[in-house]
Amino acid sequence: MTAVVLQARLDSRRLPGKSLLLLEGRPLVFRVMEALNCLNADLRILACPRECTAAFGPLAEEAGFELVPGPKEDVLARFCIAIRKFHPDRIIRATGDNPFVFIDAAEAVNREAAALGADYAGYAGIPYGSGVESVNSEALLRADRETESALDREHVCPYLYTHPELFFLHRPLAPRVWQDLAMRLTVDTRGDFNRAAALYRELTETADAAGEGKKLRYLGGTIIEACRKAEKAAGPVPFTAIDLECLI
Repeated sequence: MTAVVLQARLDSRRLPGKSLLLLEGRPLVFRVMEALNCLNADLRILACPRECTAAFGPLAEEAGFELVPGPKEDVLARFCIAIRKFHPDRIIRATGDNPFVFIDAAEAVNREAAALGADYAGYAGIPYGSGVESVNSEALLRADRETESALDREHVCPYLYTHPELFFLHRPLAPRVWQDLAMRLTVDTRGDFNRAAALYRELTETADAAGEGKKLRYLGGTIIEACRKAEKAAGPVPFTAIDLECLI
């Protein structure tokens, strides 16, 4: 069984309350769940800090996600709580600040990981904020038992990919159709959010014009093309000082 586990929280130093900011009428975290609903998976889970339960609970229920509260700072523990509760074989790890996940790339890397029996898999070369990580559940449980590092526990997977002697890692360069290292698709600052709103509108127009199902708007090639078109039409949204800080 494969479970999508989305980690999200409310506090953010650069963009406070960003998970609940309205992206074209719905909270950002809900837009992320909409995208992840297009993934081929058996189960979808929103793993959040316990203090976010009231805010996220109704949104998770509406999106068809199971809500798994856990420690605020120990995100690895949240994932392991979900694993022990639902017993998936593989986890597709996603984060609440990435509403433009390439669904086709996510499914491809997860298939590769499962076929190879990889403990950890993720594509290189794709835009920042467009990818997921495919992880073996037992590998995450081992990491939970063995690491006390705050970095490992906050970011979930570093213990795996910094210990190649312990885990089978699959980190290939993505197919060319999904490559664009200069493109930034995550939402970490107000500038990111403004760019996301423009891109979301462009993707809506693209999907409506094509007369296709909603999954079209979540394909990597479609997102890259729409992002380039949006920037060409309106010009890039100016970077703020804090945006530049994120790029350093």
